[in-house]
Amino acid sequence: MAGPELYTKHARVWLPDSVEVWKSAKLLKDYAPGNQTLFLLLDDGTEVEYKLDPRTNNLPPLRNPNILVGENDLTALSYLNEPAVLHNIKVRFIDSKLIYTYCGIVLVAVNPYESLPIYEADIIHAYRGQDMADMDPHIFAVAEEAYKQMASDQQNQSIIVSGESGAGKTVSAKYAMRYFATVSGSSGEADIEERVLASNPIMEALGNAKTTRNDNSSRFGKYIEIGFDKKQRIIGAHMRTYLLEKSRVVFQAYGERNYHIFYQLCASSHLPEFKSFKLGDADDFHYTNQGHNPVIDGVDDVKDLGNTRRAFSLLGIGESHQMEIYQILAAILHLSNVEVINHSGDRSSISTNDFHLLVFCELMDVPRGEMAHWLCHRKLQTTTETYVKSLSKSNAVNGRDALAKHIYARLFSWIVGCINNVLKSAIKQHSFIGVLDIYGFETFDTNSFEQFCINYANEKLQQQFNLHVFKLEQEEYMKEEIPWTLIDFYDNQPCINLIEAKLGILDLLDEECKMPKGSDSTWCQKMYNNLLKQKAHFEKPRLSNSAFIVHHFADQVEYQCDGFLEKNKDTVNEEQICVLQKSKFEFLLKLFVGNDKATSSTNRPASSTKRSGQLQRGNKKTVGLQFRQSLHLLMDTLNATTPHYVRCIKPNDQKVPFSLDPLRAVQQLRACGILETIRISAAGFPSKWTYQEFFCRYWVLMKQKDVLRDVKQTCQNLLKKLIQDGNLYQFGKNKIFFRAGQVAYFEKLRAERLRRACVSIQKTIRCWLARKKYLRMKQSAVTVQRYVRGHQARRYVRFLRRTKAAVAIQRNVRMWAARRHYQKLRSASIVIQCFFRAYAARKMYYKILYEEKALVIQKWVKGWLARQRYRRARAHIILLQCCVRRILAKRELKKLKVEARSVAHLKNLNVGMENKIMQLQHKLDEQHKDVRELSERLNAAAKIQDMERERHCKEIESLQRSEQKAKAKTERLPSLMEQLSFLQRELENTRGEKEVLEEQNNIYKEQTQQVVEELNMKNGLLNDEKENLNQVILEQKQQLTEVKSQVENTEKLQEELAEERARYQSLLSEHLHLQELHKDLKEELQRRLDETPSNVDLPLILKLQRRVRELERDKQSLQRHLDEKEAQEEEAKDVEEELTVGRAELDLESLKRQELESENKKLKQDLSELRKSLTSENSEMLPPAVGSTTYNVLLEQLDSSNEELKLRKEEVLLLQSHIVRQEAMKYKDSALGEGVNLNLSEVPLFQDTDRPTDIHTLNEDGELWLAYEGLKETNRVLECQMQKLERQHGERYEKLLEEVNTLKQEKEQQQKLLAQTLLLPEDARIEAGLELEITRLTLENLELMEQQDKQDKTIVNLKKDLQLYKSRVEEFQAQQRKASISTNSPAKEVSIPRKEREYQGMLEYKEGEEGRLVKSLVLDLKARGVAVNFLPGLPAYIIFMCLRYADRVNDDQRVSTLLNSVLCSVKGVIKRRGKDFDVSSFWLSNTSRLLNCLKQYSGDDTFKKHNTAKQNEHCLTNFELTEYQAVFADLAVQIYCRLIESMEDTLQPLIVSSMFEHETIQGVLGSKPTGLRKKSSGSLEDDSVTVEVLLQQIGLWHATMIKHGMDSGLIKQVVRQQFYMICAVTLNHLLLRKDMCSWSKGLQIRYNVWQLEEWLAERQLADCGAKEMLEPLVQAAQLLQVNKKTEADAQAICNMCTGLTTAQIVKVLTLYTPVIEFEERVTTTFIATIRDILKDREESSTLMMDAKKVFSVTLSFSPSTVALETIQIPISLKLDFLNRI
Repeated sequence: MAGPELYTKHARVWLPDSVEVWKSAKLLKDYAPGNQTLFLLLDDGTEVEYKLDPRTNNLPPLRNPNILVGENDLTALSYLNEPAVLHNIKVRFIDSKLIYTYCGIVLVAVNPYESLPIYEADIIHAYRGQDMADMDPHIFAVAEEAYKQMASDQQNQSIIVSGESGAGKTVSAKYAMRYFATVSGSSGEADIEERVLASNPIMEALGNAKTTRNDNSSRFGKYIEIGFDKKQRIIGAHMRTYLLEKSRVVFQAYGERNYHIFYQLCASSHLPEFKSFKLGDADDFHYTNQGHNPVIDGVDDVKDLGNTRRAFSLLGIGESHQMEIYQILAAILHLSNVEVINHSGDRSSISTNDFHLLVFCELMDVPRGEMAHWLCHRKLQTTTETYVKSLSKSNAVNGRDALAKHIYARLFSWIVGCINNVLKSAIKQHSFIGVLDIYGFETFDTNSFEQFCINYANEKLQQQFNLHVFKLEQEEYMKEEIPWTLIDFYDNQPCINLIEAKLGILDLLDEECKMPKGSDSTWCQKMYNNLLKQKAHFEKPRLSNSAFIVHHFADQVEYQCDGFLEKNKDTVNEEQICVLQKSKFEFLLKLFVGNDKATSSTNRPASSTKRSGQLQRGNKKTVGLQFRQSLHLLMDTLNATTPHYVRCIKPNDQKVPFSLDPLRAVQQLRACGILETIRISAAGFPSKWTYQEFFCRYWVLMKQKDVLRDVKQTCQNLLKKLIQDGNLYQFGKNKIFFRAGQVAYFEKLRAERLRRACVSIQKTIRCWLARKKYLRMKQSAVTVQRYVRGHQARRYVRFLRRTKAAVAIQRNVRMWAARRHYQKLRSASIVIQCFFRAYAARKMYYKILYEEKALVIQKWVKGWLARQRYRRARAHIILLQCCVRRILAKRELKKLKVEARSVAHLKNLNVGMENKIMQLQHKLDEQHKDVRELSERLNAAAKIQDMERERHCKEIESLQRSEQKAKAKTERLPSLMEQLSFLQRELENTRGEKEVLEEQNNIYKEQTQQVVEELNMKNGLLNDEKENLNQVILEQKQQLTEVKSQVENTEKLQEELAEERARYQSLLSEHLHLQELHKDLKEELQRRLDETPSNVDLPLILKLQRRVRELERDKQSLQRHLDEKEAQEEEAKDVEEELTVGRAELDLESLKRQELESENKKLKQDLSELRKSLTSENSEMLPPAVGSTTYNVLLEQLDSSNEELKLRKEEVLLLQSHIVRQEAMKYKDSALGEGVNLNLSEVPLFQDTDRPTDIHTLNEDGELWLAYEGLKETNRVLECQMQKLERQHGERYEKLLEEVNTLKQEKEQQQKLLAQTLLLPEDARIEAGLELEITRLTLENLELMEQQDKQDKTIVNLKKDLQLYKSRVEEFQAQQRKASISTNSPAKEVSIPRKEREYQGMLEYKEGEEGRLVKSLVLDLKARGVAVNFLPGLPAYIIFMCLRYADRVNDDQRVSTLLNSVLCSVKGVIKRRGKDFDVSSFWLSNTSRLLNCLKQYSGDDTFKKHNTAKQNEHCLTNFELTEYQAVFADLAVQIYCRLIESMEDTLQPLIVSSMFEHETIQGVLGSKPTGLRKKSSGSLEDDSVTVEVLLQQIGLWHATMIKHGMDSGLIKQVVRQQFYMICAVTLNHLLLRKDMCSWSKGLQIRYNVWQLEEWLAERQLADCGAKEMLEPLVQAAQLLQVNKKTEADAQAICNMCTGLTTAQIVKVLTLYTPVIEFEERVTTTFIATIRDILKDREESSTLMMDAKKVFSVTLSFSPSTVALETIQIPISLKLDFLNRI
């Protein structure tokens, strides 16, 4: 399509503007070829007519579609022109707050003049290993590309950072070096990357200064080569500097400053170490006060000097050398104030008493007289003699300034050399990355020699840049095999020849410098004569004869010739140098060691020949020559490397944050070559699309039949159909290449097609809506008609009903009248009949009554006679029964007497005592009930009294009202005086009644007053009771608050414990890393000692060893702190247990009683069986005879059983009495227990009572007495036990009160000490805190030692008791065996079967075989294959079984050797093969299993309750391995961290591709147009990583962990860590990739997250916390899809995104990019609303999630169900030297 055909109606173009450079407009009419005017509409609504140039007829440049605005790469724009580039940068910089933009291979960096959170370590890790096309533009992306190419191509790289002053070159170079230092690490030498970074503050202090354009402008160029070894680790660096601006040392323009180091020294002059320099303020010195601006806003010079000093120290420059450097700098400042006195005749002098001269000579340690003399004189040599010439004041001042510049330059060079020596490495450099921070193109009102050299360097760099860009462009075409023609580009070689060729500007300048009388004017005339007509790039100004103009690539610059020769010569008085070389200041002499080559030697005699002096002057190189040679060397270095370009842009001269001046920006874009890059790209095929991308974007332009299986052929057919001119595109192997403007044309076609589709959809929808509306109206009309007809029908029915009702009413009224007449007649008849029938009925009733009474009389008479007969018969029967029963009772009594002698009697006694206890309990319950009833009555009486009091009050009020009424009546008496004569009698009666009423009223008042007083007294008592109750309530509340505070303290302790555990584990992982590094360093050290012992850096090794020891001490202190936290938590739990100790004791006593009762029952049963065996008549053997051995043995057993029974009975009685007393103690303080007396100390004990013991002499009376006394003794014992328990509880209560008081006192003391400590200064506060902490720890240690002693004593006592019980059991078993032998008949011969061999779960091994065991079981064991088929945790079980054998033989040496060997070998395996997930998983599961075995079989009651009886028999008996438990726990944590690292290395490359780049839902909205940097995905479509691949990898890991038998808790923690990693990496890339922030990507992310959640649900891991880890990612995806327009939308977003920080929300909204024309960008107003709503939210200010974060692992106890005795050792392990016991 031809260019003019794109200029149609509504097309948007750019018009030139004097203020904004370019402004947008829209065509109002189509353009036709030949038209000379364009009718345009500006954005502000103004219509203009744009006249075309008739000579060129050039149309204004077209504007790109809105969807292409804000692209990451400028070459992705369809229309490549200057306004498009400027507008794209402006939109990204101002609207999106993005400072980086690509322009092909160039990174454009705009200075934001504001600190941005985009350079943290997490950002560096996010860019690590990523492709430039995948991430948003960033300096880290360029650095990563250089680092990656160096590693893959094995070729040196260079990063060229350029731009004018204030554009941010130094900062960009600094961040690039920081990236290399972070991602590469160091090789062998410690902190080499820190040293490389430490050179930055030193060079900024000595080489940077404030200018009118920049507060931290680099006044020199530097090229830093960062060296790497074969593993791409930093081994050293080397720095080269170019053209230091020495003139700034002696002169600064208004508003500028000298180098920072001078102001830092002046600001720190108050420090003691600087007192000898005799410095003051910066305004006091001539070299620092010329700019009248000594202070920079926001810069602390004192703090910066501290940073500079620390950097010096880090680079190995000691404190003494630093003070020498500062001494020379102070001397330069004093030299600036040396006053030169003017005399007549071009003479001048300096007073030897000048203060600043004195200080200068003192600091430099030079002769004061000679220095004062040679500052004002100069030595001249002729052919015959040498004489001294006096200098004028101006020449003397110039000489003084030249000396200052020379000293500073020497110092600067020495420091650079020192830095290079420190950064130099002994290891051979394999490759390097160079970072060039050099000045950009400069043009000022007055340009001198410095600007000429700077612009010359930029000409060389621009030539190299143009050639490189052209080369890359042509390589792209050749790679894709498309025909191409040579692209014409600007070649600045003529301008370079003008400067550096023979008889060029520099050559003429050097030649003029050699002339004895050369001057600037003569050199200028030579240039006019030689260059004006021959060189097109050289020009003479019209109005000046002392200047020249050079046409550079960026602009033409006019240079003033004044000062060129002097600056090129860079001369200094040789006699002044000689004076300095006579100094005794050794450091000053070091600076001028190499000066002999340029100046005369201090040892040279005065009679030196003229020829030698001439040779020296002739051999001295000029500044121009040196700069040209160093520039050529730099270009050779850059040409030998792969360059990467960073162009820094200064947006405005006012340093306003995020403000862009279009005019200044365009000037810099032209000067730095960005527009030339665009022009070269536009000359060819700037838009490059893969076939797959083109098809996905523009498939809407095809018909269904045009879509083929071959995507490439489909795209070719479409292009041939839509674009007739084949020159506008080319087909490559993998890409389609388009000319400028073609992508915009396709976007236009796509938008029109989508618009037509939208119109069609709208037409159909509107038709459907209209039809739906018509049907709804029709239905409404039918409904209205239906209701109207229904209403009419109802009215007609109502009329019919009323007519029918009237007829019915008439009928009923007539019927009622007839019925009424009939009822009157009927009632009269009934009355007559009633009276007649009543008379007849009465007569019948009297007759029946007479007969009934006769029957009653007969019944009672007959009944009396029958009862008389019955009584006589019953008396006779009762007499007979009494006689019979007396006989039977006597017989029964005899039987009871016989039974009373048996054991059953004792049982009846117990039953009686239990009944007695139950009766006592019942009686206590009844008394409690009575007390409750009395309290209820008391409450009822109180209520009645309240009611009576209210009633009396009401009566008093009524009397008062009546009295008031009486008073009112008496007031009316005067008006009724006329009636007194008639009412005298009534008045007297009224008076009498009144007197009576008054008396009654007085009496009632007295009574009422008494009642009120009584009620007040009762009310006071009630108030007292109320206050008491309130006080009790307050005390309870206080106790509750104390309990709550204890609970809160416990929770805080748990939180602190978790934090300490996390810190401990992180330090543990760091300790492991340092240990490995230490081992590696040891090996490397040994190897180097063997090879080249002289190259070993022993201080470095010692430093690392010291660091390892410090970390070990930190680890030990953290371990102690962790133990203290756990001890505090256990103490809190003990306090809670002591609060419930009363209830626990009661439960234990009841359990003990039940056990004793059960044992008592067993003894009774044994006794009864024994008696039955003795008295059995049916036994096969005859009973033993009296007096025989068997009879005596049985009798002894009977006696012992009786004694045991009695003891058991007494214990039962004691326990029952104890329980009764415990129950009574509950009611002691209540009203029910007020009358209970528990003080029964005088009651005799039950054991003191005399009791019969001979069972053959028991009689009836003795048994009854024993029962009675037993009941009494039971009561007494119960009362005694209750008293004892009361005392115990009282003592325990007092102890608890004492502990509470002591805790309160300690708390008050700590508060006082804290208040006192806060008043102390910081140092004293730290010391006081340490003393307090030491005191507290000492006390705690003493308490713990006492507790340990008590526990040891308790253990000893328990062991003694255990031995005693064991001996008793053995004796009892021996007695049983003897009894069985004596009672049984001679044994018959019995066959003894052989039992199966029973193993004890131990493995026997010989001493010294630990190495073989570890080698076979740890070192040679393969995690894959063989180990998988074993029992999970088999190595752990085998090691523990060997450990049990070492414990059994009580050999502590074996135990320690075995465990230490296992530890070392497992650590070695993890170190060598820890990156293998299977190895880490296998040994993590085995280590945790071994740790659990150590706990499970430790014998601790906490773990024994989980074991079986057999497992408890296998517990360790001789050794306490708690310390080894901690060591193995640390090892498990280390293996867990290594496991996470191995997963991270595999998982991170899959996350971005699976969650972002692979489109799971194909063809949702298509992809956005891309540019040069977009990766080719067409060839990698089959190998793309999907979510299924990610889930497959996670599932494989999960299956491996299950197969290895890992604990479920550990598996859940690993899965949780995996999902956190997925969320963090995905969200971080979302925040760094503008092309991923769209609606369709949000939908894709949510779909992928749903798949992850489904994976969790399938494996029953939904409760492991992994789903919660994905919440920030889910919220970010939702944020991409919700509405983002109104304030309500903003509020909804803030409520929804609780898992995202404010910075992350704002970043996502800022990066949101529409991928289709129908979407809209998020406005800045909406983003500002979000910020206002979230401004009060307390959260972290970090932008990125910490993808390296590892959650602290918790190793919970998991007992094993595997029996140790059943474990078989496979033959494949080759452990035949182990024997099962």
